[in-house]
Amino acid sequence: MSGSIKKIVIVFISVVVILFISPLFIAIDVDAEANEKNIIDFHAHVAGLGYGNSGCFINKEMRENIRFPLYLLAMGVSEKELEEQGDAIVVKKLSAAVAQSKHVNKAVILAMDGVIDAEGNLDRNLTQIYVPNEYVYEQTQQYPNLLYAASINPYRNDAIQRLEHAKAQGAILIKWLPSIMYIDPADPALIPFYQKMIELDMPLLTHTGMEKSFSSARDDLADPQKLALPLSMGVTVIAAHIATTGESHGEDNFERVLPMFKQYPNLYGDISSLTQINKLGFMRKVVNAPELQGRLIYGTDWPLQFFPLVSPWYHLGDISIKQAFTISLIGNAWDRDVALKRAMEIPDDTFAIGKTLLL
Repeated sequence: MSGSIKKIVIVFISVVVILFISPLFIAIDVDAEANEKNIIDFHAHVAGLGYGNSGCFINKEMRENIRFPLYLLAMGVSEKELEEQGDAIVVKKLSAAVAQSKHVNKAVILAMDGVIDAEGNLDRNLTQIYVPNEYVYEQTQQYPNLLYAASINPYRNDAIQRLEHAKAQGAILIKWLPSIMYIDPADPALIPFYQKMIELDMPLLTHTGMEKSFSSARDDLADPQKLALPLSMGVTVIAAHIATTGESHGEDNFERVLPMFKQYPNLYGDISSLTQINKLGFMRKVVNAPELQGRLIYGTDWPLQFFPLVSPWYHLGDISIKQAFTISLIGNAWDRDVALKRAMEIPDDTFAIGKTLLL
């Protein structure tokens, strides 16, 4: 081999080494920026099929949907595992993954109530996913790095009693997904429920914006301006995903929610799911919105952190190629999420506000 060819080969190898090895050193620098394990994920889901007497279920419509096997894969389980080890294996694996994180030390596990019929009882046919409060409470008591969040459809006959019970058990918030639970947050019939939430100092985390994670949804119920009723009464409301998808009454949902942050000091937004491919560009809007300063809470929307739904490579322009390499090499899903959101310049206080507000 001639000297010139050797030089070309050496240069080529050097470039390859720089491209593929340097991110490892960059990753060390990223870790050094935030080496304390003190972040709480305020938005994590579990699910199950009823194995191990969990009380969980997924209805026929959702079981037959293409999303179902993808969600099992995202949670790192198979139907066979659930049958053999019980639904609790999902919680066990989630806790173990959080324990391995360098930056996240706890996750809030969200129960999920269902659709309530005209008699005030659970409608199992219309309920796409059901994760009982008692199941989430019992599971989170077993793991010090998991926290309990209840879910109560306010149209239940015993909704207020359930709310009092959840508070007594230590639930840190109530979770709603109006578009699949068929809850109208603007319904005056919910005023007694809101009054009890205020009395108990119980915050509400509720989905806002279009919903595409389920087989069907009533997106009109997730119009962020429907939250004016509980907000005007004084309920602390966290708009999950900050309404970053869809339209209501011909107006972009994100544009509909932004003025509400000026009007209601008790309104917050969580940044869960904002790195997903269907929400490209919204993280930059969130970072640049003065209305949202000091009003953001950290969450992941686990298990919806899997490729191809989420990848740092989708965000080139907001992050550099080197940053994308670095983040893509991070194995832990929570650390990868924190690194990506930090690289996209989410304010540091986003990782702390939830603890002050909710714990």
